[in-house]
Amino acid sequence: MRFVEGVAVLVVLVLVALIGPAEAQALDRAMDRVFTVHSADAEDRFLGSAFLWGDGTVAVTNAHVVGEAGEVRLVDRHGAEELALVIARDAVRDVAVLSVAPGREGLALADAVPGLGDEVFALGAPLGVEFTLTEGRISATARQVDITVPLRLLQHDAAVNPGSSGGPLVDAGGRLLGMNSQIADGSRMFVGIAYAIPAADLAVIVPGLVAETLAPLPKLGLMARPVDRQVAAALGVPVGGLLVDGVETGSLAGASGLAAGDILLAVDGVALDQPGELAFALERAGDGAVLTLLRDGKLLELALSLVAEDAGGLRLRELGQAAPVAVRSYRLAALGVALDAGGVVTGVTENSPALFAGLAQGDRILTVNGAAVDLAGYEITSPVLILVAAPGGATRHIYLDPWGETGGLRPVGGANVLDPDVVVF
Repeated sequence: MRFVEGVAVLVVLVLVALIGPAEAQALDRAMDRVFTVHSADAEDRFLGSAFLWGDGTVAVTNAHVVGEAGEVRLVDRHGAEELALVIARDAVRDVAVLSVAPGREGLALADAVPGLGDEVFALGAPLGVEFTLTEGRISATARQVDITVPLRLLQHDAAVNPGSSGGPLVDAGGRLLGMNSQIADGSRMFVGIAYAIPAADLAVIVPGLVAETLAPLPKLGLMARPVDRQVAAALGVPVGGLLVDGVETGSLAGASGLAAGDILLAVDGVALDQPGELAFALERAGDGAVLTLLRDGKLLELALSLVAEDAGGLRLRELGQAAPVAVRSYRLAALGVALDAGGVVTGVTENSPALFAGLAQGDRILTVNGAAVDLAGYEITSPVLILVAAPGGATRHIYLDPWGETGGLRPVGGANVLDPDVVVF
Protein backbone atom coordinates (compact mmCIF):
# COMPACT_ATOMS: atom_id res chain seq x y z
CA MET A 1 0.00 0.00 0.00
CA ARG A 2 2.89 2.39 0.77
CA PHE A 3 4.29 1.72 -2.70
CA VAL A 4 0.95 2.60 -4.30
CA GLU A 5 0.69 5.81 -2.29
CA GLY A 6 4.28 6.65 -3.20
CA VAL A 7 3.51 6.27 -6.89
CA ALA A 8 0.48 8.55 -6.49
CA VAL A 9 2.65 11.22 -4.86
CA LEU A 10 5.21 10.89 -7.67
CA VAL A 11 2.47 11.35 -10.29
CA VAL A 12 1.34 14.56 -8.59
CA LEU A 13 4.89 15.92 -8.49
CA VAL A 14 5.39 15.20 -12.19
CA LEU A 15 2.09 16.89 -13.05
CA VAL A 16 2.98 19.95 -10.99
CA ALA A 17 6.26 20.25 -12.87
CA LEU A 18 4.55 19.93 -16.26
CA ILE A 19 1.30 21.88 -15.98
CA GLY A 20 1.21 23.76 -12.69
CA PRO A 21 -0.16 23.02 -9.21
CA ALA A 22 -3.86 23.87 -9.74
CA GLU A 23 -4.27 21.75 -12.86
CA ALA A 24 -2.18 18.96 -11.34
CA GLN A 25 -4.48 18.76 -8.34
CA ALA A 26 -7.56 18.71 -10.56
CA LEU A 27 -6.18 15.88 -12.68
CA ASP A 28 -5.10 14.01 -9.56
CA ARG A 29 -8.66 14.22 -8.21
CA ALA A 30 -9.95 12.97 -11.57
CA MET A 31 -7.61 9.96 -11.39
CA ASP A 32 -9.19 9.07 -8.04
CA ARG A 33 -12.40 8.41 -9.98
CA VAL A 34 -10.77 5.97 -12.43
CA PHE A 35 -10.73 2.16 -12.15
CA THR A 36 -9.01 -0.72 -13.80
CA VAL A 37 -11.48 -3.44 -14.84
CA HIS A 38 -10.77 -7.16 -14.33
CA SER A 39 -12.73 -10.36 -14.88
CA ALA A 40 -14.52 -11.50 -11.72
CA ASP A 41 -13.28 -15.09 -11.94
CA ALA A 42 -10.21 -17.19 -11.28
CA GLU A 43 -8.57 -15.97 -14.48
CA ASP A 44 -8.50 -12.38 -13.17
CA ARG A 45 -7.97 -11.04 -16.67
CA PHE A 46 -7.27 -7.33 -17.10
CA LEU A 47 -10.03 -5.95 -19.34
CA GLY A 48 -9.69 -2.19 -19.51
CA SER A 49 -10.61 1.01 -17.70
CA ALA A 50 -13.72 2.66 -16.22
CA PHE A 51 -14.68 5.78 -14.27
CA LEU A 52 -17.28 7.01 -11.79
CA TRP A 53 -20.31 8.74 -13.26
CA GLY A 54 -22.78 11.28 -11.88
CA ASP A 55 -23.65 10.79 -8.21
CA GLY A 56 -21.18 7.93 -7.96
CA THR A 57 -23.68 5.07 -7.80
CA VAL A 58 -22.60 3.82 -11.23
CA ALA A 59 -19.41 3.59 -13.22
CA VAL A 60 -19.13 3.72 -17.01
CA THR A 61 -16.95 1.80 -19.42
CA ASN A 62 -17.10 0.43 -22.96
CA ALA A 63 -19.37 -2.50 -23.76
CA HIS A 64 -16.45 -4.20 -25.50
CA VAL A 65 -14.47 -4.04 -22.22
CA VAL A 66 -16.98 -6.11 -20.22
CA GLY A 67 -18.22 -8.26 -23.10
CA GLU A 68 -21.00 -10.57 -21.90
CA ALA A 69 -19.85 -10.62 -18.26
CA GLY A 70 -22.51 -10.17 -15.58
CA GLU A 71 -20.07 -8.71 -13.09
CA VAL A 72 -16.49 -7.43 -13.09
CA ARG A 73 -13.91 -6.50 -10.48
CA LEU A 74 -12.91 -2.85 -10.19
CA VAL A 75 -9.67 -1.61 -8.60
CA ASP A 76 -8.95 2.05 -7.83
CA ARG A 77 -5.54 3.71 -7.69
CA HIS A 78 -5.27 3.10 -3.94
CA GLY A 79 -5.72 -0.65 -4.35
CA ALA A 80 -9.32 -0.81 -3.10
CA GLU A 81 -11.34 -3.50 -4.87
CA GLU A 82 -15.05 -4.08 -5.37
CA LEU A 83 -17.32 -6.29 -7.45
CA ALA A 84 -19.52 -4.32 -9.82
CA LEU A 85 -22.65 -5.61 -11.54
CA VAL A 86 -23.03 -4.90 -15.24
CA ILE A 87 -26.54 -3.46 -15.13
CA ALA A 88 -26.83 -2.27 -18.74
CA ARG A 89 -24.91 -2.34 -22.00
CA ASP A 90 -25.32 -1.09 -25.55
CA ALA A 91 -23.00 -3.04 -27.82
CA VAL A 92 -23.68 -0.80 -30.85
CA ARG A 93 -22.94 2.49 -29.11
CA ASP A 94 -20.26 0.65 -27.07
CA VAL A 95 -21.32 1.80 -23.60
CA ALA A 96 -21.77 -0.30 -20.45
CA VAL A 97 -22.99 0.80 -17.02
CA LEU A 98 -21.75 -0.78 -13.78
CA SER A 99 -23.46 -0.61 -10.39
CA VAL A 100 -20.93 0.34 -7.68
CA ALA A 101 -20.98 1.10 -3.96
CA PRO A 102 -22.22 4.67 -3.31
CA GLY A 103 -20.41 7.34 -1.36
CA ARG A 104 -18.17 8.91 -4.02
CA GLU A 105 -18.88 11.57 -6.61
CA GLY A 106 -18.38 10.93 -10.29
CA LEU A 107 -16.47 13.12 -12.71
CA ALA A 108 -18.05 16.51 -13.37
CA LEU A 109 -19.02 17.16 -16.98
CA ALA A 110 -17.19 19.92 -18.81
CA ASP A 111 -19.12 23.13 -19.31
CA ALA A 112 -18.45 23.37 -23.03
CA VAL A 113 -17.78 21.10 -26.00
CA PRO A 114 -14.03 21.02 -26.70
CA GLY A 115 -12.81 22.85 -29.78
CA LEU A 116 -10.16 22.09 -32.33
CA GLY A 117 -6.71 22.25 -30.74
CA ASP A 118 -7.93 22.18 -27.13
CA GLU A 119 -5.67 20.42 -24.64
CA VAL A 120 -7.00 17.09 -23.35
CA PHE A 121 -5.82 14.33 -21.02
CA ALA A 122 -6.52 10.59 -21.33
CA LEU A 123 -6.72 8.65 -18.06
CA GLY A 124 -6.68 4.86 -17.88
CA ALA A 125 -4.50 1.78 -18.14
CA PRO A 126 -2.94 1.55 -21.61
CA LEU A 127 -1.37 -1.90 -22.13
CA GLY A 128 -2.31 -2.64 -18.52
CA VAL A 129 -0.05 0.12 -17.16
CA GLU A 130 -2.36 1.29 -14.38
CA PHE A 131 -3.51 4.85 -13.79
CA THR A 132 -1.60 6.47 -16.59
CA LEU A 133 -2.18 10.03 -17.81
CA THR A 134 -1.28 11.16 -21.32
CA GLU A 135 -1.71 14.61 -22.86
CA GLY A 136 -2.78 15.66 -26.34
CA ARG A 137 -4.95 17.94 -28.44
CA ILE A 138 -8.35 17.68 -30.09
CA SER A 139 -7.68 17.00 -33.77
CA ALA A 140 -11.32 16.76 -34.93
CA THR A 141 -14.51 17.52 -33.05
CA ALA A 142 -17.12 15.30 -34.75
CA ARG A 143 -15.80 12.19 -36.48
CA GLN A 144 -18.21 9.38 -37.37
CA VAL A 145 -15.85 6.42 -37.25
CA ASP A 146 -18.40 3.68 -37.99
CA ILE A 147 -21.14 4.65 -40.46
CA THR A 148 -23.54 2.15 -38.85
CA VAL A 149 -23.37 3.92 -35.46
CA PRO A 150 -25.06 7.30 -34.84
CA LEU A 151 -22.16 8.82 -32.90
CA ARG A 152 -19.74 11.59 -33.86
CA LEU A 153 -16.64 11.05 -31.77
CA LEU A 154 -13.95 13.38 -30.48
CA GLN A 155 -10.68 12.71 -32.31
CA HIS A 156 -7.52 13.47 -30.33
CA ASP A 157 -3.84 12.59 -30.13
CA ALA A 158 -3.40 11.86 -26.42
CA ALA A 159 -1.72 8.45 -26.45
CA VAL A 160 -4.11 5.55 -25.81
CA ASN A 161 -3.57 1.83 -26.33
CA PRO A 162 -5.45 -1.42 -25.62
CA GLY A 163 -6.47 -1.12 -21.97
CA SER A 164 -7.28 2.59 -22.27
CA SER A 165 -10.80 1.70 -23.46
CA GLY A 166 -13.42 2.88 -20.98
CA GLY A 167 -11.17 5.51 -19.42
CA PRO A 168 -12.13 9.18 -19.34
CA LEU A 169 -10.91 12.01 -21.54
CA VAL A 170 -10.79 15.16 -19.42
CA ASP A 171 -9.76 18.80 -19.68
CA ALA A 172 -7.07 20.47 -17.57
CA GLY A 173 -9.62 20.99 -14.81
CA GLY A 174 -10.35 17.26 -14.59
CA ARG A 175 -13.82 17.71 -16.11
CA LEU A 176 -15.20 14.97 -18.33
CA LEU A 177 -15.02 15.51 -22.09
CA GLY A 178 -15.63 11.93 -23.23
CA MET A 179 -14.82 8.24 -22.89
CA ASN A 180 -11.86 6.81 -24.80
CA SER A 181 -13.16 4.00 -26.96
CA GLN A 182 -11.19 3.39 -30.15
CA ILE A 183 -7.86 3.68 -31.89
CA ALA A 184 -7.62 4.48 -35.59
CA ASP A 185 -8.42 1.31 -37.52
CA GLY A 186 -5.55 -0.56 -39.09
CA SER A 187 -3.43 -0.91 -35.95
CA ARG A 188 -4.04 -2.18 -32.43
CA MET A 189 -1.47 0.28 -31.10
CA PHE A 190 -1.57 4.07 -30.91
CA VAL A 191 -0.67 5.76 -34.19
CA GLY A 192 -1.55 9.33 -33.28
CA ILE A 193 -5.32 9.12 -33.71
CA ALA A 194 -7.72 8.10 -30.94
CA TYR A 195 -11.48 8.49 -30.51
CA ALA A 196 -13.67 9.26 -27.50
CA ILE A 197 -17.45 9.17 -27.15
CA PRO A 198 -18.39 12.79 -26.27
CA ALA A 199 -19.69 13.53 -22.78
CA ALA A 200 -22.82 15.10 -24.31
CA ASP A 201 -23.70 11.75 -25.90
CA LEU A 202 -22.87 9.86 -22.69
CA ALA A 203 -25.21 12.22 -20.82
CA VAL A 204 -28.04 10.81 -22.97
CA ILE A 205 -26.89 7.19 -23.29
CA VAL A 206 -26.01 6.43 -19.65
CA PRO A 207 -29.28 7.67 -18.04
CA GLY A 208 -31.21 6.05 -20.90
CA LEU A 209 -29.56 2.69 -20.24
CA VAL A 210 -30.15 2.94 -16.49
CA ALA A 211 -33.83 3.92 -16.93
CA GLU A 212 -34.26 1.44 -19.83
CA THR A 213 -35.62 4.24 -22.01
CA LEU A 214 -32.84 4.24 -24.62
CA ALA A 215 -34.17 2.60 -27.76
CA PRO A 216 -31.79 -0.02 -29.17
CA LEU A 217 -30.57 0.55 -32.70
CA PRO A 218 -32.38 -1.83 -35.06
CA LYS A 219 -30.53 -4.38 -37.14
CA LEU A 220 -31.83 -4.04 -40.68
CA GLY A 221 -30.24 -7.10 -42.23
CA LEU A 222 -28.93 -4.86 -45.00
CA MET A 223 -25.54 -4.87 -46.72
CA ALA A 224 -24.76 -1.75 -48.71
CA ARG A 225 -21.92 0.36 -50.05
CA PRO A 226 -21.60 4.11 -50.63
CA VAL A 227 -22.34 5.30 -54.15
CA ASP A 228 -18.97 6.94 -54.72
CA ARG A 229 -17.65 8.35 -57.99
CA GLN A 230 -16.62 4.95 -59.35
CA VAL A 231 -19.94 3.28 -58.54
CA ALA A 232 -21.90 6.29 -59.78
CA ALA A 233 -20.00 6.32 -63.10
CA ALA A 234 -20.59 2.60 -63.61
CA LEU A 235 -24.34 2.88 -62.94
CA GLY A 236 -24.88 6.25 -64.60
CA VAL A 237 -26.34 7.84 -61.47
CA PRO A 238 -25.37 10.84 -59.30
CA VAL A 239 -22.91 10.40 -56.45
CA GLY A 240 -24.63 9.85 -53.08
CA GLY A 241 -26.79 7.35 -51.29
CA LEU A 242 -26.21 3.66 -50.66
CA LEU A 243 -26.17 0.82 -53.18
CA VAL A 244 -27.80 -2.29 -51.67
CA ASP A 245 -25.46 -5.30 -52.00
CA GLY A 246 -27.75 -7.79 -50.29
CA VAL A 247 -30.70 -8.28 -47.95
CA GLU A 248 -31.04 -11.03 -45.36
CA THR A 249 -34.09 -13.27 -45.70
CA GLY A 250 -36.64 -12.51 -42.97
CA SER A 251 -34.95 -9.26 -41.95
CA LEU A 252 -36.51 -5.83 -41.43
CA ALA A 253 -34.96 -4.65 -44.69
CA GLY A 254 -36.36 -7.69 -46.49
CA ALA A 255 -39.84 -7.12 -45.08
CA SER A 256 -39.80 -3.56 -46.40
CA GLY A 257 -39.20 -4.78 -49.96
CA LEU A 258 -35.60 -3.61 -50.34
CA ALA A 259 -33.62 -5.68 -52.84
CA ALA A 260 -30.08 -5.95 -54.13
CA GLY A 261 -29.40 -3.27 -56.72
CA ASP A 262 -31.62 -0.64 -55.09
CA ILE A 263 -30.01 2.75 -54.39
CA LEU A 264 -31.22 4.14 -51.07
CA LEU A 265 -31.46 7.93 -51.37
CA ALA A 266 -33.37 9.25 -48.34
CA VAL A 267 -35.07 8.31 -45.08
CA ASP A 268 -38.23 10.21 -44.10
CA GLY A 269 -37.37 12.81 -46.73
CA VAL A 270 -33.86 13.47 -45.41
CA ALA A 271 -31.26 12.84 -48.11
CA LEU A 272 -28.41 10.45 -47.39
CA ASP A 273 -25.72 12.85 -48.59
CA GLN A 274 -23.19 10.93 -46.49
CA PRO A 275 -23.38 7.15 -45.91
CA GLY A 276 -23.33 7.62 -42.14
CA GLU A 277 -26.55 9.62 -42.23
CA LEU A 278 -28.52 6.35 -42.39
CA ALA A 279 -27.60 5.48 -38.79
CA PHE A 280 -28.77 8.88 -37.50
CA ALA A 281 -31.97 8.62 -39.56
CA LEU A 282 -32.76 5.22 -38.05
CA GLU A 283 -32.12 6.56 -34.56
CA ARG A 284 -34.68 9.33 -35.19
CA ALA A 285 -37.21 7.10 -36.93
CA GLY A 286 -38.89 5.45 -33.95
CA ASP A 287 -41.09 2.51 -34.97
CA GLY A 288 -40.85 3.06 -38.71
CA ALA A 289 -39.64 5.17 -41.60
CA VAL A 290 -40.27 5.87 -45.27
CA LEU A 291 -37.40 4.95 -47.60
CA THR A 292 -36.85 6.76 -50.88
CA LEU A 293 -34.88 4.72 -53.39
CA LEU A 294 -33.96 4.40 -57.02
CA ARG A 295 -34.81 1.08 -58.72
CA ASP A 296 -34.37 0.50 -62.44
CA GLY A 297 -34.17 4.24 -62.99
CA LYS A 298 -37.44 4.97 -61.15
CA LEU A 299 -37.99 6.63 -57.78
CA LEU A 300 -39.90 4.51 -55.27
CA GLU A 301 -40.99 4.84 -51.65
CA LEU A 302 -41.10 1.87 -49.28
CA ALA A 303 -42.37 1.65 -45.71
CA LEU A 304 -39.77 0.29 -43.29
CA SER A 305 -41.03 -1.12 -40.00
CA LEU A 306 -38.47 -1.03 -37.20
CA VAL A 307 -40.49 -3.24 -34.87
CA ALA A 308 -39.49 -6.90 -35.00
CA GLU A 309 -42.40 -9.27 -35.48
CA ASP A 310 -43.33 -11.62 -32.65
CA ALA A 311 -41.71 -15.04 -32.87
CA GLY A 312 -45.17 -16.62 -32.97
CA GLY A 313 -44.87 -18.45 -29.68
CA LEU A 314 -41.73 -20.29 -30.76
CA ARG A 315 -40.21 -22.21 -27.86
CA LEU A 316 -36.67 -23.41 -27.66
CA ARG A 317 -37.74 -26.37 -25.56
CA GLU A 318 -41.19 -27.90 -25.18
CA LEU A 319 -42.52 -28.04 -21.65
CA GLY A 320 -41.84 -31.37 -20.02
CA GLN A 321 -38.84 -32.07 -22.24
CA ALA A 322 -35.63 -32.77 -20.38
CA ALA A 323 -33.36 -29.76 -19.95
CA PRO A 324 -30.02 -29.84 -21.76
CA VAL A 325 -27.29 -31.55 -19.76
CA ALA A 326 -23.99 -29.71 -19.37
CA VAL A 327 -20.91 -31.55 -20.57
CA ARG A 328 -18.99 -32.68 -17.51
CA SER A 329 -15.67 -33.62 -19.10
CA TYR A 330 -13.66 -32.99 -22.24
CA ARG A 331 -10.68 -34.49 -23.95
CA LEU A 332 -8.20 -32.13 -25.58
CA ALA A 333 -9.32 -33.16 -29.06
CA ALA A 334 -12.86 -32.02 -28.23
CA LEU A 335 -11.47 -28.59 -27.29
CA GLY A 336 -9.89 -28.11 -30.70
CA VAL A 337 -6.39 -29.48 -30.03
CA ALA A 338 -4.59 -31.88 -32.38
CA LEU A 339 -1.43 -33.49 -30.92
CA ASP A 340 1.35 -35.70 -32.17
CA ALA A 341 2.77 -38.61 -30.19
CA GLY A 342 5.24 -36.32 -28.41
CA GLY A 343 2.58 -33.91 -27.10
CA VAL A 344 3.32 -31.21 -29.68
CA VAL A 345 0.30 -29.24 -30.89
CA THR A 346 -0.09 -29.80 -34.62
CA GLY A 347 -3.28 -27.81 -34.99
CA VAL A 348 -5.76 -25.66 -33.07
CA THR A 349 -9.33 -25.27 -34.33
CA GLU A 350 -10.43 -21.70 -35.09
CA ASN A 351 -12.66 -20.17 -32.38
CA SER A 352 -12.05 -23.14 -30.07
CA PRO A 353 -11.59 -22.85 -26.26
CA ALA A 354 -7.96 -23.88 -26.71
CA LEU A 355 -7.29 -21.08 -29.21
CA PHE A 356 -8.89 -18.47 -26.97
CA ALA A 357 -6.87 -19.76 -24.02
CA GLY A 358 -3.67 -19.07 -25.96
CA LEU A 359 -2.55 -22.52 -27.15
CA ALA A 360 -0.71 -22.32 -30.49
CA GLN A 361 0.53 -24.70 -33.14
CA GLY A 362 4.05 -25.86 -32.26
CA ASP A 363 3.55 -25.67 -28.48
CA ARG A 364 4.51 -28.82 -26.58
CA ILE A 365 2.35 -29.67 -23.57
CA LEU A 366 4.58 -30.52 -20.60
CA THR A 367 2.22 -30.84 -17.64
CA VAL A 368 -1.43 -30.45 -16.71
CA ASN A 369 -2.04 -29.04 -13.23
CA GLY A 370 1.64 -29.62 -12.49
CA ALA A 371 1.73 -33.32 -13.44
CA ALA A 372 2.68 -35.29 -16.55
CA VAL A 373 -0.40 -37.05 -17.91
CA ASP A 374 -1.47 -39.28 -20.76
CA LEU A 375 -2.62 -36.52 -23.10
CA ALA A 376 -4.48 -38.84 -25.46
CA GLY A 377 -6.80 -40.14 -22.77
CA TYR A 378 -6.79 -37.30 -20.24
CA GLU A 379 -10.28 -36.12 -19.20
CA ILE A 380 -10.63 -32.47 -18.22
CA THR A 381 -13.32 -32.27 -15.54
CA SER A 382 -12.54 -28.76 -14.25
CA PRO A 383 -10.46 -25.77 -15.39
CA VAL A 384 -6.80 -26.73 -15.78
CA LEU A 385 -3.42 -25.02 -15.76
CA ILE A 386 -1.27 -26.28 -18.63
CA LEU A 387 2.48 -25.77 -18.86
CA VAL A 388 3.65 -25.55 -22.47
CA ALA A 389 6.97 -25.02 -24.20
CA ALA A 390 7.08 -22.90 -27.36
CA PRO A 391 9.16 -24.08 -30.36
CA GLY A 392 12.05 -21.90 -29.17
CA GLY A 393 12.00 -23.49 -25.72
CA ALA A 394 10.33 -20.69 -23.77
CA THR A 395 7.75 -22.02 -21.32
CA ARG A 396 4.50 -20.48 -20.14
CA HIS A 397 1.32 -21.48 -18.32
CA ILE A 398 -2.10 -21.45 -19.99
CA TYR A 399 -5.37 -21.46 -18.03
CA LEU A 400 -7.95 -23.48 -19.96
CA ASP A 401 -11.56 -23.33 -18.80
CA PRO A 402 -13.97 -25.08 -21.22
CA TRP A 403 -16.92 -23.90 -19.15
CA GLY A 404 -15.87 -20.23 -19.00
CA GLU A 405 -18.59 -17.73 -19.83
CA THR A 406 -16.41 -15.51 -21.98
CA GLY A 407 -13.83 -16.19 -24.64
CA GLY A 408 -10.32 -14.86 -24.63
CA LEU A 409 -9.30 -11.53 -26.03
CA ARG A 410 -8.32 -11.44 -29.71
CA PRO A 411 -7.16 -8.44 -31.74
CA VAL A 412 -9.94 -7.27 -34.00
CA GLY A 413 -10.50 -4.31 -36.29
CA GLY A 414 -13.58 -2.53 -37.49
CA ALA A 415 -13.05 -3.21 -41.15
CA ASN A 416 -14.88 -5.77 -43.26
CA VAL A 417 -11.95 -7.97 -44.33
CA LEU A 418 -13.78 -9.34 -47.37
CA ASP A 419 -14.59 -5.98 -48.88
CA PRO A 420 -13.89 -2.79 -46.89
CA ASP A 421 -16.48 -0.87 -48.90
CA VAL A 422 -19.37 -3.10 -47.81
CA VAL A 423 -21.03 -2.15 -44.54
CA VAL A 424 -23.53 -4.25 -42.61
CA PHE A 425 -26.51 -2.43 -41.09
